[in-house]
Formats: sequence, structure tokens, C-alpha cells
Amino acid sequence: MVLQGNQFIQTQKPIDYAHWLLLLGILLSLSLNYIFSKGIFNSTAAVITTLGIIALMGQAVIDFLWWSYGTDYEGMKNLTNQIMSNPSISIPFMTIGPALFYLGLAMHAGKFIRERTIWSIITILGVIMIGIGSFVLDSRYVILLGHIVMAFGIKGLISMRNIEQHETE
Repeated sequence: MVLQGNQFIQTQKPIDYAHWLLLLGILLSLSLNYIFSKGIFNSTAAVITTLGIIALMGQAVIDFLWWSYGTDYEGMKNLTNQIMSNPSISIPFMTIGPALFYLGLAMHAGKFIRERTIWSIITILGVIMIGIGSFVLDSRYVILLGHIVMAFGIKGLISMRNIEQHETE
């Protein structure tokens, strides 16, 4: 959906499917703290991931506001200027906050670098790709590929963890 551009996102009917899926994915990601840390606040990685999830939820709300403008691009531009000129909104919800989510996931993966080297590296590589796609290249394709790579790495980490749990039972 995201690769089809802003006009596609803005004209989704009857609801903004892309951002509802984002919000659902964010909420489901909270469970990664339990899988990797035995709780939501039991490690620095879990705290950073949780802060990032909160920021991404705020970003999703802002995205819903943008979507509500439909094809009123002038109104959307005014809202964007207002949000981005207010550091108390732009920094936690549009720049630093969402980056915390990915940093937290990379930190979770880093904890397993000795036992599950390949999956940890794949996850961290995906996070790096997302950062480069977002902040250096401004490329939706690189961001999407980074998410796919990161998800593949996280799936591998979870699968290896499940295998180890079954072997110890």
C-alpha cells in the first residue's frame, strides 16, 4: 500500500487501511518485549522498544489526521508545517521516538549475537536499512525491504528460541 504513493494513501475508503495496519502491527510488537526480555520493563531494550511503540502510536494518530484531509493537499501541508514546527510533537512522534522502536529491536537482537549470530545480524541489518531508507535516501523501497529483512530476522530469532524451549522440556 505504501509503495503506491501518497495519493493512494489519502484516497483509501472507507478507512485508512495502511495506518490501521501500522497501528495493529505496533501493538502486536509489544509482545516482543515478553518474548525477548521476560517482561515489558525487564531490560533497557524493552524500555526503549516500548517508548518507540508509544511514539509510533502517536505517529499513527498524526497519520490518521493527515488521511482525514483526503486530497486537500494545501490543508495537509499546513498541518504538516504546524506539526513539524512544534518540537514537542515532531521530535517525539516523527523523528526520535519512532527511531527508538527500531533501536530497541536491534538491542533485543544484539543480546543473541553469540547464540543466534545469523538471525541477529539479519535483524540488525534490517534496522540499518530502515534507518538509511528513512534518513539518508528517503526511499520507500529501501524502508520496505528493511522491514522485510528485519521481520525475517526477528522470525528467525523467535523460531530459534522456540526450538530451544522445546529441547529443554
